Amino acid sequence: MTAAALKMPNSAQAGNAAEQPTIPIRHMNFGFDGQGVDISFYLNAELASGYFSALSIFLTYGEDLVIETARYHRDFLKDPVLRQRVIALIGQEALHSKVHEEWNDILKLHRYPVSFYRFLAQNVFDYGFRRFPQPLKLSLMAGIEHFTAVLAEFFMKHEDYFFESDDEKQRALWMWHMLEESEHKDIAFDVYETLNGNYALRVSGFAMALFTIWFLVALGGVGIPVLRRPRNLFSRRFWKDARRSVGLIMGRKDGIYGSTLGHVFDYLRPGFHPNDHDTSEYLAYYKERLLNPETGLLAPYLVKEVVPPVRA
Repeated sequence: MTAAALKMPNSAQAGNAAEQPTIPIRHMNFGFDGQGVDISFYLNAELASGYFSALSIFLTYGEDLVIETARYHRDFLKDPVLRQRVIALIGQEALHSKVHEEWNDILKLHRYPVSFYRFLAQNVFDYGFRRFPQPLKLSLMAGIEHFTAVLAEFFMKHEDYFFESDDEKQRALWMWHMLEESEHKDIAFDVYETLNGNYALRVSGFAMALFTIWFLVALGGVGIPVLRRPRNLFSRRFWKDARRSVGLIMGRKDGIYGSTLGHVFDYLRPGFHPNDHDTSEYLAYYKERLLNPETGLLAPYLVKEVVPPVRA
């Protein structure tokens, strides 16, 4: 069976934390060495691939904000299982940030504007998001996690997109990240609903996450092929690639965001919960596909798994 063959229910009722599957913290060592880096990793499109490179650079700051916010709010939770799930979220996000920083250092070797983008992101977060009051940061955390869940579900349905390139380690990086974002997609939202739940504030966090991921990251992605090779601006090939790349990101049929608008904006439905978009069958498929000790695509890079204990 392939991922594309899986059927998904239209919705799934959200259960309480105790009914959710345990989430392990997976320590990975991809051994990035800078060899065979494919600048057109995403469907042989340089500009669309630039979006993912920009996302890799900026998301480390988003992951760190999620970690800080989750840590701050963890001790306000009375449910020990939800607290344990928050610890798992923190662990997964910390490793995402660490490993993507390792990958970003490799991109830097290939003339990607990593230092410049880090400077911009540091200022946006230090003088913007980190100064928000805690309730707004909690709402933003839930909004960010919604967008990463949408991305994860899209790629679960389009597994073949990862195999258009021979860049094995870049593929493994994104498939690992995809799996774990889908695993913990409900935790930030559950924390927000438990500790606050204000609908207007939820929408505010969503709007900021949308602006960041759809505009700021996209702007960074557009800049990457130009900053790496300014002569691209005068290349017919580049502009042809750019037109195709826009379709790959925003196209209504198969674009990452264009084809998932319903899922993205379902967050605005008052009764929304992340588990209304059930990915349990996909998760079961990908855990076997990626983590089987003998055949899993991630097996060569997996160092260990740790499940945090539940503490009263």
